[in-house]
Amino acid sequence: MTRTIDTIMAEITIEDIAETVKPGQVVAGLDLGTKTIGVAISDRGLTLATPRPVIRRTKFTADATALLALLDKENAGAIVLGLPLNMDGSEGPRAQATRAFARNLSTKTDLPIAFWDERLSTVAAERSLLEQDVSRARRAERIDSAAAAFILQGALDRLYSAGS
Repeated sequence: MTRTIDTIMAEITIEDIAETVKPGQVVAGLDLGTKTIGVAISDRGLTLATPRPVIRRTKFTADATALLALLDKENAGAIVLGLPLNMDGSEGPRAQATRAFARNLSTKTDLPIAFWDERLSTVAAERSLLEQDVSRARRAERIDSAAAAFILQGALDRLYSAGS
């Protein structure tokens, strides 16, 4: 029996997260870069995103192993993956690479994945770090996880507004 990509990947909408995540679980936010994966984790109430240390990328299998170990340790029930759309809303090569990463990751985990428009998330994360007076060197270390937190917080805010 041949499985198609659609049956392998459990893609959900942001609104489905509340029904998918079990009590006590959290949601992970990811900002996929070429050199690092920024990671953020929600609280158990699914209201606040907190950055975690980045995962330095090497090869997909090692990246996925490190990421899934972290998500297991954090008790994640779903993933929100930033989708880098072009400013006009179209999908370019970076968005296609992100979708390919999600498809490959879904072969290694049953965690459902929701995509979130990440346009300007890095800009917002940079602005936030500047407002906190974080040095240039520290900003470089923290920008991807700060962007992941920005992505996840946007999704959590949407989830909250959908439920109220």
